[in-house]
Amino acid sequence: MLGEALFSQVTMHATYGGIIPEIASRAHIEKVLPVVDEALAQAGIGIEAIDAVAVTRGPGLVGALLVGVQVGKALAWSRGLPLVGVNHLEGHLAAVFLGDGDKPAFPHLGLLVSGGHSEILVVEGHGRHRLLGATRDDAAGEAFDKVGKLCGMGYPAGPDIDRLATAGNPKAVAFPRAMKNRGYDMSFSGLKTAVAHHLQGHKPTGQVLADLCASFQAALVDQIVDKVERALVEEQLFELVVAGGVAANRGLRASLQAACDRRKATLFAPPPSRCTDNAAMIACAGYHRLLAGERADLSLNAVASLPLDPSQGATRSARKGPGAGRA
Repeated sequence: MLGEALFSQVTMHATYGGIIPEIASRAHIEKVLPVVDEALAQAGIGIEAIDAVAVTRGPGLVGALLVGVQVGKALAWSRGLPLVGVNHLEGHLAAVFLGDGDKPAFPHLGLLVSGGHSEILVVEGHGRHRLLGATRDDAAGEAFDKVGKLCGMGYPAGPDIDRLATAGNPKAVAFPRAMKNRGYDMSFSGLKTAVAHHLQGHKPTGQVLADLCASFQAALVDQIVDKVERALVEEQLFELVVAGGVAANRGLRASLQAACDRRKATLFAPPPSRCTDNAAMIACAGYHRLLAGERADLSLNAVASLPLDPSQGATRSARKGPGAGRA
């Protein structure tokens, strides 16, 4: 990778306690070209040195997606470059192929956990996925943020809950583990409701807050790891890739590592900076699509609920994605 640039909208949205789609779209319009210029400057090249353009086309907030798609098409058209549209989730799964070090072989098990998505898949090749299960309601990252809000934390709450959980007792509060023995689908809305009932309008502090965070995180992680470990066994796979913003959670990583150790499997996880949305992961996924001969024309459009596999229909968790804090 020659150059990379990022404009984070997290501080902007923290004022409102969550993503405001109109504000996200407007920030994309204002920042997308300066960010492109910064990336080229870091690489020490001009636009004439670019060989192809990859752009996220979904899933996510459609206003923010449209900005990226239109800019990508304009760059490709003006320079006569090949264009490829990339699925945001495919980008997350591709992040593990960036940088040095060992890479997973195909097929392997993929776990996507972010603010808008929680899915377990068999990754059969670059751009080829088979969905095993997904959240029936809230995504894991969304549950972190909503529980954080109940506890009086700022946005995003995931990193704060993870930090406090390290000082808490994960058995202090007996929160439920949903969807036991029900395939690979997940559900986190009931856990969020259980936290709300436990608090009953009060905001905990000190050790009580740390214990609550540890107990909530343990309940959420246990559900995910139970499904993942069973999938490793039933699909006879020995490599696991975890990706998405929640993949940076230390409690989740430790539990996934323990599960892989039990199953003599290998865990692959991008560094935390590659877990959240970034252009490098889209470039990586786009590179492999270009190698496969894929090209998009100027009819390429943004799709808010774009599935990884067109045969799956709309993704079941497309409430967030590109636009949720970054341009």
